[in-house]
Amino acid sequence: MISWNPCKRPARRASPAATIGAAILGLAAAFCGPQDAVFAQGVDSASLQALAAGAQRSEGNRARDVYRHPVELLTFFGVVDNATVVEILPGASGYWTEILAPYLKARGRYIAANPDKDTASPEAQRDNQGFAVKIAADPADYGKVEVAEFHPGLKEVAPAGTADFVLTFRNIHNWMAAGTADQAFQTFFKALKSGGVLGVEEHRGRADQPQDPLAKSGYVRQDYAIALAEAAGFKFVGASEVNANPKDTKDYPVGVWALPPTYRLKDQDREKYAAIGESDRFVLKFVKP
Repeated sequence: MISWNPCKRPARRASPAATIGAAILGLAAAFCGPQDAVFAQGVDSASLQALAAGAQRSEGNRARDVYRHPVELLTFFGVVDNATVVEILPGASGYWTEILAPYLKARGRYIAANPDKDTASPEAQRDNQGFAVKIAADPADYGKVEVAEFHPGLKEVAPAGTADFVLTFRNIHNWMAAGTADQAFQTFFKALKSGGVLGVEEHRGRADQPQDPLAKSGYVRQDYAIALAEAAGFKFVGASEVNANPKDTKDYPVGVWALPPTYRLKDQDREKYAAIGESDRFVLKFVKP
């Protein structure tokens, strides 16, 4: 595990590029102690903590924090409040939108890369509609949210070389199933500035089994995900174990969706799956050279 430690912080008015450069590319000079790699320079952790506890968040999203650790993940990625951040497929619930949009609204930019507006997928259409309703209902927090269309390889999530961060949470298996994983990572690489950060979370597959190229179980090997990012040109920076779950045996008849919050098997063995909790997940950080 590579841990974060916000013990060194530059002036709050440093530019995103300068902050990211200090936190990512200058790691050799950014150690507070022999075991603590500083990835969090410039992160306003107090604001993130306040927003995670804020009234703008839904009860359902807040209930999942015990498994998703939003403050820890955003701090590990090094998300500063004057950055341009693209979130890939935030979904109708807007779990990360609830924190990122108000965090960035004064000095940064939050871009929600939603499914194509002309998608034929009913689920994607529901996500688009639900997200639009959520944003419209709270202009104080979400009035500055920008929306892009995510279509791997065909549409830009941001103009080339303009994003400081691209963040994606538990999406790789879907792109593998659709045969668009390579194009997705290429899209992220194009959007990011040099020195920009790609933050990735995914259900972690077993290292003792070969990777199903279609990821039908929903699980993706960590080394496979790293290889996808590196093939697109990214450099691997580090991993966090904050969302690890050793109770997850990854051998369920309906894949990861047996676990909460989906409970695809409904009442069958529900107590068993509830006791396991949400999936074992890797959290990876990459930089565009």
